[in-house]
Amino acid sequence: MQKQKYFNLFTIGLSLWICFSSLGLSAQQTDNFQLNQQKMGRFLQFLKFFYVDTVDFDKIVEKGTIEMLKELDPHSIYISKKDVTRTNEPLQGNFEGIGIQFQIIKDTIVVVQPIKGGPSEQVGILASDKIIQIDDTVAVGKICTNEWVYTKLRGKKGTKVKLAIKRGKEDKPLVFTVIRDKIPINCIEAYFMIDKETGYIKLERFSQTTKDEFLSAISELKAQGMQHLIFDLRGNSGGFLSAAIDMVEQFIEANKLVVYTQNNQTQNRITYNTRGKGSFQKGKLVILIDEYSASASEIVSGAVQDWDRGIIIGRRSFGKGLVQTPTMLPDSSIIRLTTSRYYIPSGRCIQKPYEGVEDYGQELINRYNAGELTHADSIHFPDSLKYYTENKRIVYGGGGIMPDIFIPMDTIKVSDYYWQLFRHNLFNQYVLRYLETEKQHLLNNYPTFETFNENFEIDSAFLSHFYDYAYKENVKDTLLFDFSAMLTHFTQTYKDSLNVLYPSQDDFCQDTVLQSMIQKYIHDEMEAYIHRQKNFDTEKYIKRQIKTLLARSLYDPNKATKIWLEDDNTYQKAIEVINNTSMFKKMKIHY
Repeated sequence: MQKQKYFNLFTIGLSLWICFSSLGLSAQQTDNFQLNQQKMGRFLQFLKFFYVDTVDFDKIVEKGTIEMLKELDPHSIYISKKDVTRTNEPLQGNFEGIGIQFQIIKDTIVVVQPIKGGPSEQVGILASDKIIQIDDTVAVGKICTNEWVYTKLRGKKGTKVKLAIKRGKEDKPLVFTVIRDKIPINCIEAYFMIDKETGYIKLERFSQTTKDEFLSAISELKAQGMQHLIFDLRGNSGGFLSAAIDMVEQFIEANKLVVYTQNNQTQNRITYNTRGKGSFQKGKLVILIDEYSASASEIVSGAVQDWDRGIIIGRRSFGKGLVQTPTMLPDSSIIRLTTSRYYIPSGRCIQKPYEGVEDYGQELINRYNAGELTHADSIHFPDSLKYYTENKRIVYGGGGIMPDIFIPMDTIKVSDYYWQLFRHNLFNQYVLRYLETEKQHLLNNYPTFETFNENFEIDSAFLSHFYDYAYKENVKDTLLFDFSAMLTHFTQTYKDSLNVLYPSQDDFCQDTVLQSMIQKYIHDEMEAYIHRQKNFDTEKYIKRQIKTLLARSLYDPNKATKIWLEDDNTYQKAIEVINNTSMFKKMKIHY
């Protein structure tokens, strides 16, 4: 009875809180809400005291919460207590640990890169080092999973961990004692000078450290002579609203609307304006977006477009314009509930339409099937979605940001061989093994990234060595035929006809139809293979992948991205646009 008393008191208290918080609802809405609340409370009581077996209330309530949120919208989510910390890490901009990027290669922990300025770099741990023991535990074999490594290497700031490391041809393991510290999760993936006047910055997420990292990168690039900027937001799924506002302020003068949020139920509207002098309010600006740029990325690119501050290049962005407000529950789990929508200065709502979660998840596939990602003439907007920028340029709503210059998705499929190399992680494995013996030789010959990028070539002998390595790892450049799938499809398609033509096995075996069918299948597969080979230069991509990974390990990882971008159509178009002053004038873009 004592438990029931406290349970009833809790229910009454919750009812009073909800009553006060729902004063803005109509009387009818309030009555219905309280009725439903009472139904839920009564159900839980009935379940607790009368169900035939023991009930796992944690599991039932958690699953029920998840399912209820699915009925609301695609972005209201539940985060369990155990997942809260890891979910928030990318947005907080740091975690506590030893500071390495690692990969598990053949049951061995291999250091890909110590994080710059982190505790591992400070004690002398290097790329390609193999961690073979953590404290008193052997760290090789089936025990090595990503989750296990995280558990062993992460920990509170100030705590120690002892690592035994195998390095190159050293006979004995090297032992390091690393003191854990706060490790930054950088939101800027890369920045560098493209030429004497144009800089490039790739932003991966909008976190608490975004503004400081951006200001640092801008300062460094300006010191190298930067006057114009290509700002890459492709694949950036968003983050903190405050970080998006900070970013818009870097490009647009004070007292300009950045975004406003509105709750359609309460009509509550909050506006956010730029507040001060930014770091790049003068100079040509190009922003790159794609179908995976979302939320904060769309606020930045949309505000820049609406105020005619820069040119947007790429493909229509994702269309995530729902605002989530986090609420902590009594067990420290969190609900991120959608509470309003984002609207950018022209009045456009960023959020694309949604009806069901499944349909919403298929929307990008539907775009592709409709040709929107590959052909500009497949994109049509009704006049009702027409809006205007500050200089009266026409832009369109309907969800997401439509770029000023469309760049189609690259639909050339990678070769089967290249995909196998990538899927088996052979590029990373080979580069790490190669650097064990050749790192110092490369640094002697190419002391800077610039000399490496200009002069280092992967020749036929290097490629041959790589192909031999891949062959030993059972990855071969061969054309595989799936006869089983072909025959299954054929028999399912022509089952009725085959039963009539071949009533017995002997009749089928004596006919030449089967041989002709197999020959046609082989011919068609060979033609498709040859077509893929002609349209995808496998050797070029292999060279580019290896050279990028070598540069990332040898020099500042920021600059290595420059190698990979050499064949990026959107990036190359951005450079062309930056160098075309007449286009900025024609489009009435402020610079």
